[in-house]
Amino acid sequence: MKLHEYQSKQLFGRYGVPVPQGLVADTPAAARAAAEKIGLPVVIKSQVLVGGRGKAGGVKVARTLDEAETRARDILSLTIKGLPVRKVLVDPAADIQGEIYLGIVIDRATRRATMMTSSAGGMEIEEVAARTPEKIVRMSIDPFMGLPEYDARDAAAQIGLPRDYWPEFVQIARSLAQAFAANDASLAEINPLAMVRVDGHTRLMALDGKIVIDDSAIPRHPDLAAMRDPDEESEAEKQARAAGLNFISLEGNIGCMVNGAGLAMATLDIIRFYGGTAANFLDVAGGARADKVAAALRIILADPKVKVVLFNIFGGITRGDEVAHGIVTALEEVKTSVPMVARIVGTNQEEGNRILAGAHIATANTFSEAVQKAVELSKQ
Repeated sequence: MKLHEYQSKQLFGRYGVPVPQGLVADTPAAARAAAEKIGLPVVIKSQVLVGGRGKAGGVKVARTLDEAETRARDILSLTIKGLPVRKVLVDPAADIQGEIYLGIVIDRATRRATMMTSSAGGMEIEEVAARTPEKIVRMSIDPFMGLPEYDARDAAAQIGLPRDYWPEFVQIARSLAQAFAANDASLAEINPLAMVRVDGHTRLMALDGKIVIDDSAIPRHPDLAAMRDPDEESEAEKQARAAGLNFISLEGNIGCMVNGAGLAMATLDIIRFYGGTAANFLDVAGGARADKVAAALRIILADPKVKVVLFNIFGGITRGDEVAHGIVTALEEVKTSVPMVARIVGTNQEEGNRILAGAHIATANTFSEAVQKAVELSKQ
């Protein structure tokens, strides 16, 4: 689950990361009032959960109250990468002297959270990694020790940060690490962490922020769950989350229902190997009951791109007959002419295949056979 910039910076602020004292507005008049309260000039920033806001016209400087209201009105009328702008963040304009990048992510290779920092602040870190990877400094974070002062100080030295800023950088990096761990994040990012001139002194400040919370941890954080933006998810994703399904919409035309994330990823790979494209990633997980399978199939069939549905079920704790009953139940509720191919192996597979044959659903004995049939049907 992604949080908006204003939500991320508020969260970082609670852990001691210095952030601008901005205000959120959802109308041009509210933006004008916010600018008057903060003091001019201000920056009006669209709050949408996508990158490239600036290039899309979603970030503007306002030097007068009339301009703040006009800028807010223009930004609130935008749709950026398919997402409507419903709120803007009004931040005080900053006198920036320099920018760096600071972020923490989960590194699957080391199985630890890893701090990344770079002197190339303000740029997308993926672009920095592709063009100048030597500018990125990485520090693994011990899950028991956290981020020690000496590691943060070493990172500051490696990116060439002037020594005067080291104490502030250490405090900010350790605060960000605390926020990351305490909120079960998979990403916590400050870009830029800027050197800002304030009252004749220069200090570090998080001018932008991003945090992504691990969905599996959301039940532990009801306060964060309440921050979820409904625009972030499609209707299908909302239904899948309510049903306890792992679902991601994709661009292809073969709808997939699989039990187990690993098998689901392998299914997507084999579909592409045989020349097809998947319409979704959908994992009904182990032990899926008929009602859950029925919910999954209704979600798949609601996608107009889907030309064929592929069921790939490996029955361990999941029973093949339960899956088959769920499919038949869904088809009684949702009438469709979309062809379907099923491969069920393992527990109660014979009974499952018998039920599906009665519903005129094609079955396959092997993984490859099922995928090839689905790909062939998707191209007709």
